[in-house]
Amino acid sequence: METILKEGYSIESKSNILQVEAFVPFTEEVTEKYIDDMYRACEEFSGQPWGLLISFYGNSVFTPDVEESLIKVNKYRVEQGLIASATVLINSSTADIQQLQLRRIYQACGITFYVFSDIENAKSWLENYLKQKK
Repeated sequence: METILKEGYSIESKSNILQVEAFVPFTEEVTEKYIDDMYRACEEFSGQPWGLLISFYGNSVFTPDVEESLIKVNKYRVEQGLIASATVLINSSTADIQQLQLRRIYQACGITFYVFSDIENAKSWLENYLKQKK
């Protein structure tokens, strides 16, 4: 898959991991574009087990509407084979709020997840988790 690079985020598939980097807060407009891109990106896995590595840069607190939209897209991800998510919060002064929101989103979808402060540890955890589930 080619890297999807939009204003504010990128999506790239590497083996059985979908890597996302979000550089701007998820406004309703950004979220709408992101969800459209995410639907296409998830199809690549054809229902095989895969993991999500998503990095949020800066402060990104979701509105209730955005949070609801993210729950819907995560339910779709699960239907497409998502089994775990490693989330990285980088340079955020709202990390506590972000973690609470992400917990609600992932728990509503039954996704195993952990939140990290650096990408390497997140990637390592996700790779090991996916190996154990094979």
